[in-house]
Formats: sequence, C-alpha cells, structure tokens
Amino acid sequence: MNLFLDAIAWILDPANWSGVGSIPERIGQHLLISAIVLVIASLIALPIGVLVGHSGRGKDPAVMVSGGLRALPTLGALTLFALWLGIGLQAPIIALVILAIPPLLAGAYAGLESVDRRTIDAARAMGMREDQIVGKVELPLAMPIVVGGIRSATLQIIATATLAAYVADFGLGRFIFEGLKTRDYAEMLGGSILVIILALVVDGGFALTQRIVVPAGVRATQSTELRSGPARPRAAMGRPITEGNQE
Repeated sequence: MNLFLDAIAWILDPANWSGVGSIPERIGQHLLISAIVLVIASLIALPIGVLVGHSGRGKDPAVMVSGGLRALPTLGALTLFALWLGIGLQAPIIALVILAIPPLLAGAYAGLESVDRRTIDAARAMGMREDQIVGKVELPLAMPIVVGGIRSATLQIIATATLAAYVADFGLGRFIFEGLKTRDYAEMLGGSILVIILALVVDGGFALTQRIVVPAGVRATQSTELRSGPARPRAAMGRPITEGNQE
C-alpha cells in the first residue's frame, strides 16, 4: 500500500510534469508511436480483411496468417529486429505492427461476414456495383465490429508500446525501465499506472465510437424490439389448445 501511495505521489509531483522527459512529453511520445503503428497496421490489414469478408475467398489463409502472427512473442521479435536494424524506433514499430495486424484483420472480415446476405443480394438486384455494395451497404453495417477490431488492436498497442523504451528513449515505458534500473519502484509503478490510465481513456473513446457508428436504422430496429419485448406464443393469445377443444 505504501508503494502504491508513493507511486501516486510520484505522478502528482510537479517536478515530473515539466522539462525533458516529463510525464506529458512521455504521454505524447506514447500516443505518437501508437498512432503510427495503428495507421501502418490498418493500411495493411483492413483492405485485406474487407476483401476477404466481401468475397468469402482467402479466409483460411487469412486465419492461418493471423493465428501465426498472434503466436509471435513481441519482445522476441523486437529483440531480433533491434539486432538487425539497431537502436531506434524502427524495431519497435515493426514488432508492434505485427502485433496489431491480427485483431484488425479479424475485425474487418468478421464484420463484413456478419452482414445479412439477403441485404447484399437486394443491393445487387438494385444494380449496385461491387464497390458500391462494399462502401454503402457492407461497411456501414459492419462498422461496429470493424471498430471493435481497431479498439482491440489499439489497446494491445498502447499496452505493449512500453517495450519501445527497451531499445529507444521513447514513451511511458522509459519510466518503467528507469525505475527498474535504479530501483525506484515508485517511478516504475507510476509509469505502469499512467499506461493503464491512458489505455482506459482510449478504450472509453472507442466504446463511445462503437455506439455512434451503429447505423440509425439498426438502432431504431433494436429500440423497437426492446420496447415490444419478446413475442408471445400464439396459444397464449387465444384460448388454450387442448385435446378437448380441437376442431
């Protein structure tokens, strides 16, 4: 308990909120590398996921690749890339991109697969092109699941971006590694708490986004179903059906 209070005191210390290597600077660095990784991974994974979900082709290879990337230990990959590329941000960015691709890919193709095929057939019957079906029908309906994949990837990136400090003086992970090296456990725990708070704030933003991106028609349908309640059996609406009153 004393260590936790020391960590809170370290976070609230005004000396840690100004100058080089301050808490605001480290938070900005952490968000920057997380955003860079998310953009790169999204440019790779989302188009592939949308194509797989729309066409239904290539799902098995996509699942295999996604599962294989999930199995890679991020710290091991980071170490290998650091030995190859040297000290700096290149190695952690590549390692984090590999980490972020599976949830983005899964969210994209699962989202498009969840769209009712009858809706797509109706769009084709109206003469819509395939790109119009994807952009105007499938993606709007699949967006909550797609955003869920982005949300999962972002949280994994933020939590694991602390490893960037392993090979570079960058991000909130610097507090953790410095605290471990100097046995300043208040700084180490304080840095961990900051990462947790940052992840929770970002997660809350994505949770709100998931609610916003639900199409208005879908929200109206869900509200109507909630108000009407479950359908009652027909037998309960009239006289009970028994052997004595069968006609």
